[in-house]
Amino acid sequence: MSLVESASAFLLKVLPSGAFLRVRNAYLSARTKAAPLIRRLYGTYDTAQLIAEIDARIDDDWQVLMVHSSLNGLAPTYTGNAMELLKALIEYVGPQRTLVMPAFNFGEYGGDGARARLKKEPRFDLRRTPSTMGLLTELFRRSRGVVQSRHPLYRVAALGPLAQELVAGHERAPSGLGPDTPFDYMARCNAQIVGLGKTFQVMTQVHQVEGLLGEDWPAPTRQLAEVPVTVVDRDADVPMVLGGLQQQWDFNIWKLRELLSGQELREWTFHNCPMFAARAGTVTDALVAAARRGFVLYDS
Repeated sequence: MSLVESASAFLLKVLPSGAFLRVRNAYLSARTKAAPLIRRLYGTYDTAQLIAEIDARIDDDWQVLMVHSSLNGLAPTYTGNAMELLKALIEYVGPQRTLVMPAFNFGEYGGDGARARLKKEPRFDLRRTPSTMGLLTELFRRSRGVVQSRHPLYRVAALGPLAQELVAGHERAPSGLGPDTPFDYMARCNAQIVGLGKTFQVMTQVHQVEGLLGEDWPAPTRQLAEVPVTVVDRDADVPMVLGGLQQQWDFNIWKLRELLSGQELREWTFHNCPMFAARAGTVTDALVAAARRGFVLYDS
């Protein structure tokens, strides 16, 4: 684990969310001031070079590409912008394959804050509620032809021939994870996952296993209170129940490196920007097998 990764993991544990955000913003501000020096040290790259880097690093046999991203993480060496990158990704994936991005809305203070908000305001407007997963995901969510899954926490956005099939029925999964969800679909088709300006710390696919094993899950959990929610999708009101389990141990995603090889979990930096790539099915299969042996990405 790098120094930044270690510091981030530690601060997330010990600081309230508001204090963590202030520290994060101070770090980003300092990095912005140091931008000229960082560019001199690591050089710069444009959108075409970023797409070429992705293409060189990942397999070519995928039908679904799941993109996690952070423009802050790409700065200051990336010279493009969000709209330019979005257009390039759509062009790269092309009309025969499907592009997916997270469009989660966890609220100001993460998942618990979103649940509290939904208890007070139990209507989730699919079109009007923004993604909190970064500017690129919000621009994508609003793009022509993009469809969204009907889940108030783990909503995903998709564009392409498999998009409708991938997002279908998400409202029937109380936790948003587990069987018959977009993450299950991506595991079954072994979707290619990439992170741009992000480490694999953001890879939601690792939580899929928690919903798959049910009573065979080896770590302690607590049942979350059910929250009735209405998902508003244009003229349709779709009732659902938000539920799920809360893990009782501390999450430690860095243990994933113990399960996957360097080829299965590819990590690198490009002009000092963190990147990663993995296959959804490979991640899920490895975590299911590990959980059956008692190994999970949590520390007691």
